Amino acid sequence: MELKTISIENPDALNFILGHSHFIKTIEDIYEAIICTVPNAKFGVAFCEASIECLVRYSGTDEDMIELAKKNAFELAAGHSFIVFMKDMFPINILNTIKMVPEVTSIHCATANPVQVIVAQTDQGRGILGVIDGFSPKGIETEADIEKRKGFLRMIGYKL
Repeated sequence: MELKTISIENPDALNFILGHSHFIKTIEDIYEAIICTVPNAKFGVAFCEASIECLVRYSGTDEDMIELAKKNAFELAAGHSFIVFMKDMFPINILNTIKMVPEVTSIHCATANPVQVIVAQTDQGRGILGVIDGFSPKGIETEADIEKRKGFLRMIGYKL
């Protein structure tokens, strides 16, 4: 077994969700889940099929997001993993909906941070062991940092 680190290519710091599933219809079900939750959503989703043809399956509503999802899924090449790139919305808008898709088994991360995916490579294929999401903490927040955090959440409409 060989361990590898795959960096997610995300040049515009877009939000994305990386997860794991178990069935070819994942691509259609994630598409439908997002559209039913956020009408007019702009996203692309790609899924690494792990049996028979072993293709990267894809769908979405935005060509740039679709291309980014396809490229990253192919680079990861980890069986039954999926990645959703989005713009003009946040993972919080669709995360629970995606978790409820029957074939979704886990979510590795939902972020706009730089991400490195730790994969194991065997003679059979690849699997995701975990992710490094962003950077290590540089300290503990101060009272000023708390006020800044609360102000930011209100500014973007997530708190009253």
